[in-house]
Amino acid sequence: MPGALSHIRVLDLSRILAGPWAGQLLADLGADVIKVERPGAGDDTRGWGPPFLKDEQGENTPVAAYYLCANRNKRSITIDITRPEGQALVKQLAAESDVVLENFKLGGLAQYGLDYAALKAINPRLIYCSITGFGQDGPYAPRAGYDFLIQGLGGLMSLTGRPDDEEGGGPMKVGVALTDILTGLYATNAVLAALAWREKSGEGQFIDLALLDVQIACLANQAMNYLTTGQNPKRLGNAHPNIVPYQDFPTADGYMILAIGNDGQFARFCTEAGAPELAADPRYATNKARVENRNTLIPALKRLTIERSTADWVAALEALAVPCGPINTLADVFADPQVQARGLKVTMPHPLAGEVPLVANPLRLSATPVEYRNPPPLLGQHTEQILSTTLGLSATQIEELRAAGVI
Repeated sequence: MPGALSHIRVLDLSRILAGPWAGQLLADLGADVIKVERPGAGDDTRGWGPPFLKDEQGENTPVAAYYLCANRNKRSITIDITRPEGQALVKQLAAESDVVLENFKLGGLAQYGLDYAALKAINPRLIYCSITGFGQDGPYAPRAGYDFLIQGLGGLMSLTGRPDDEEGGGPMKVGVALTDILTGLYATNAVLAALAWREKSGEGQFIDLALLDVQIACLANQAMNYLTTGQNPKRLGNAHPNIVPYQDFPTADGYMILAIGNDGQFARFCTEAGAPELAADPRYATNKARVENRNTLIPALKRLTIERSTADWVAALEALAVPCGPINTLADVFADPQVQARGLKVTMPHPLAGEVPLVANPLRLSATPVEYRNPPPLLGQHTEQILSTTLGLSATQIEELRAAGVI
């Protein structure tokens, strides 16, 4: 069954994470994504290890796990875009494509004649998505942007971590490159919107997407907490700024998450914990009161939760429809029966490793489901295929390009 985007070709000039994440999502939806990489080195993340994928003998391959997370279902071609012959190949591919993804620094591709203006002249229907750290204008536009830097500059780290007055207090980045991931998701949405508009207008367009813009847009309720009060939100560790109790609590054998969202849930929890008087106390009877009095309530709750094991609490509270759960390691996650039932780990054949484990795409489309067609490609694995079938080059022409170091 063809994917929803099986009629779309994407020329992916991006590397690292934000752009490749968008490219992988479009590829999972059926698009033919051609990943252009540097001869010899390829995408930087191919070397971002350990860990590396192991071959069938258990030896490390030249493929880092990092690269594997964002390049499924793509075809890889190696082209030296610093060479005029390489630039000509990219332009030919752009002429045959619907979308270009790139995440070079501001003006980085203009020096090679591969910017939007140059490619639009070749293909007016082209949708060109440029991902940068800070966008196409503004005083920071020329700067390089990295997820960690943007998490700090964009305010996320000021909200993440324990308060300064607690042990281990201070700002903390999120444990995955969340700004890059979110930017990839926004890029995919922008591309799909541009494709929908092209269906009506026949015109392509330029998409200016910045990591900083995305990070600030995703501050959500915390941004609004600031904008409506003028007060900087404080770091609360795992606690919630607007809901109490909504954080981690110690148990007899570890920790659990308690995510109480209304007063009825709080009352049921207190009854199960043997302290119904807490729910009746005016200081704690409503969420507003609990937020205002969290400094006395949370220690009282911790004295209760530590009396039972995590599993005991989860079983008891789930039966009462009180949201709670464990804090899993990744080993726990992929062993979880719900995760297994949803098929969130997939395995694909791989030319070096025999097979490679990957995280499944979470989209569930009834008519055009995600298909796992190709594992993350080897460097330049599809160079000859793309040049011969997509651009119609002869074997002699391809060999001449290879001999000259263009591919």
